[in-house]
Amino acid sequence: MKQTALFSLLLLLAACRHTEPSRLSNSQVMCHDTGDATAQFASFANDAEFRGMHPDPLATELIKKGKMVEFPVAGGANGHAYLVKSKRKTDKYLLLFHEWWGLNDYIKNEAAMWSKELGVHVLALDLYDGKMATTADEAGKLMQGNDPVRSLAIIDGAAKFAGENANFRTMGWCFGGGWSLRAALQLKDKTRGCVVYYGAPEQDVNKLKTLASDVVFIHPEMDKWITADMVSEFEKNMKAAGKTVMAYHYPADHAFANPSSPRYNEKAAQEARAVVTRYLKGK
Repeated sequence: MKQTALFSLLLLLAACRHTEPSRLSNSQVMCHDTGDATAQFASFANDAEFRGMHPDPLATELIKKGKMVEFPVAGGANGHAYLVKSKRKTDKYLLLFHEWWGLNDYIKNEAAMWSKELGVHVLALDLYDGKMATTADEAGKLMQGNDPVRSLAIIDGAAKFAGENANFRTMGWCFGGGWSLRAALQLKDKTRGCVVYYGAPEQDVNKLKTLASDVVFIHPEMDKWITADMVSEFEKNMKAAGKTVMAYHYPADHAFANPSSPRYNEKAAQEARAVVTRYLKGK
């Protein structure tokens, strides 16, 4: 019996190694650490109520102030990002991470706005390799098909594209909120600041100990998925890691800060943007 069980386990591990995450259906087991924060967030796509919290985004007119760029990525095809260059000479970069919709025109407009506001270069990274969604069902499939190994390689490729003297701030929303924190961890001492808008935070204290910056966490109080308990746990774990997190809570719901969403909460979004602006200007 023990030999049979061991043989079955080896078969399962072999299947996991040779299964592409992007080809798994929602009902299949994903072959990665289910305790990972970004994997936890991806599982929300199975929840019909979560999908219902994301009405189809409104049409957005692109402000043409940037351009798409590509750069080598280890182990695969070139990566892509939307680059908005600052008018002044600087080694400061802000890396933006898109929502579960993908790198759409709303995120590109955010890149232009933040570059002008902060006087830094902005790279809005494409973690979906050119794919975008216009419905919640499509977005859920893209988010669950995201390969974290590929995404980390894209972050490394973008950092090399920026140059060896570059330093980074990270920011993301929803799906991209979790990736903002993962990027801050990945970039180590090149990180100067990190902003997470209602993304699933890393809770592993040992990983958080490697973080080189503090974190601003934007939390909508009515969010049923990124809950107050989850944020409190993150605060506790950051403290245990000897790091600083500043959590700001707003009487709003998930995805409240996106003006292309029918659920946009203008008052809360503007208040949160003011907090983030002050924070990033100090970085």
